[in-house]
Amino acid sequence: MSGYEGVAGYGGCGGYSSIGAILVLFILLVIITKAFWI
Repeated sequence: MSGYEGVAGYGGCGGYSSIGAILVLFILLVIITKAFWI
């Protein structure tokens, strides 16, 4: 079990953990950026 599993919330999906965490951070970044542009 790696440290990324808890962050990503995917549990035991291993390889998808870091990808999920990056994807969530990217989506949050886009939402925050659009919120500031409005």
